[in-house]
Amino acid sequence: MIPGRNSDSREFLIDADGAKLVGTLIVPSSVRGLVLFAHGSGSSRHSPRNRYVAQILLSHAIGIVLFDLLTHEEESVDQSSGEFRFNIPFLAKRLVGATHCALNTPDVSKLKIGYFGASTGAGAALVAAAELPGVIAAIVSRGGRPDLAGAALRGVRAPTLLIVGSEDKPVIDMNKKALEELGCAEKKLVLVPGATHLFEEPGTLAKAANLAADWFAKYFSIAGKTQAQTAAKV
Repeated sequence: MIPGRNSDSREFLIDADGAKLVGTLIVPSSVRGLVLFAHGSGSSRHSPRNRYVAQILLSHAIGIVLFDLLTHEEESVDQSSGEFRFNIPFLAKRLVGATHCALNTPDVSKLKIGYFGASTGAGAALVAAAELPGVIAAIVSRGGRPDLAGAALRGVRAPTLLIVGSEDKPVIDMNKKALEELGCAEKKLVLVPGATHLFEEPGTLAKAANLAADWFAKYFSIAGKTQAQTAAKV
């Protein structure tokens, strides 16, 4: 992934509940907001799919934070035992910690925050968003398992877009049920034609990435206007 000419790219150190995590923070000029990625099990911040989506977001003037929810040691344990991959409260707690780190980073602290979740990471993103009402401006799930957020779905207030491949039949049903449970007023499920779970078919990942970019751009803008109107009344 190559940042734009006018982008600031650097290592982003995260202290999440005592765990030391390393990520990549890239902020383009005229940035609209900042999106934290929450990937699923077996993936990482180096995943070609995550980095492709990140590149699309950057091209829309949306900053990104790519990081791993698990430490190297935890990832090794998870690969052999599966101990962490479905522990959604644990993963959500890590994402909340990363969010607080972003909010405490001077040059990005005032940016609108969004979550992009894939697979089990989508469940963690929704739980984290429910724990941070008023902080998260928008959420996008790609091929995600929002159903894993359970009762927390009703506490989500951020506008949420669920993107699923039209051929990912079991996950479509899970997303439909989750859509009904979501407590946010703005919510939508979009099926990408011809896509399976990993969006490996030609053009399908690009479609999903651009849907995500449009969703974040729209709701970052709305959140910014609402914040400005509120400030004007004070």
